[in-house]
Amino acid sequence: MKLINKRRRFLRDALALTGAVALGGCDKLSQTTWAPKVLGSATALSHAAQRALSRDAMAREYNEADISPVFRPNGSTDPQAPAYRALAANGFRDYRLGVGGLVAHPLSLSLEQLRALPNRTQITRHDCVEGWSVIGKWTGVQLSRVLQMAQPARAARYVVFRCYDAMDDGSEYYESLDFDDAYHPQTLLAWELNGKALPIPNGAPLRLRVPRQLGYKMAKYLRRIDLVDSFKHIEGGRGGYWEDQGYQWYAGI
Repeated sequence: MKLINKRRRFLRDALALTGAVALGGCDKLSQTTWAPKVLGSATALSHAAQRALSRDAMAREYNEADISPVFRPNGSTDPQAPAYRALAANGFRDYRLGVGGLVAHPLSLSLEQLRALPNRTQITRHDCVEGWSVIGKWTGVQLSRVLQMAQPARAARYVVFRCYDAMDDGSEYYESLDFDDAYHPQTLLAWELNGKALPIPNGAPLRLRVPRQLGYKMAKYLRRIDLVDSFKHIEGGRGGYWEDQGYQWYAGI
């Protein structure tokens, strides 16, 4: 318990510090020299605390009265990739989520097919590494259901999320989870926020929700999902765009 409390104090102080400098976004945060060091220094502590807690521990769920008046978007808010603009112009009717990699049954799922699956609604908090938080009501399908449909191979260890939004350096945003978080019941592929279709600034038409981790892990504008055995040959090899810039891979709270 001392270890857990110590880690929580570290995260609280780190978030307060980032909030105090009033940076405009996670892309600006990466330009500082101290942020990756602060975040990276907590890596060993994060993993130790994760092991100390139950893998099935649930993030707090809130009541309707707790929902924030405005759900502030994080990261990119209006992707300009031609493929994404074409989908948005058609109301995402032609959208399909690809699921592949180390799976027995590759998938290509429309929004209609995803919405037809058993879904989950939860009111959870979003914690940004910049130091702000908001609470929203999310509806989507549990990622575990989609993975069960694809049937991961025994060699698969991680779930990689590819996105439509391009970063300033021209690279594609991506993130990843291990199976503990991928199969957690609160990990969603969400298409609805506060009872309405997901707005573009918040990740339309589909985004990842992992309420046990910081916001940069929750990939928006999902294009496809791949199951892999390592990150060695993916971009910078650290499992995510911000991780390739020096952030910690496990961003649990």
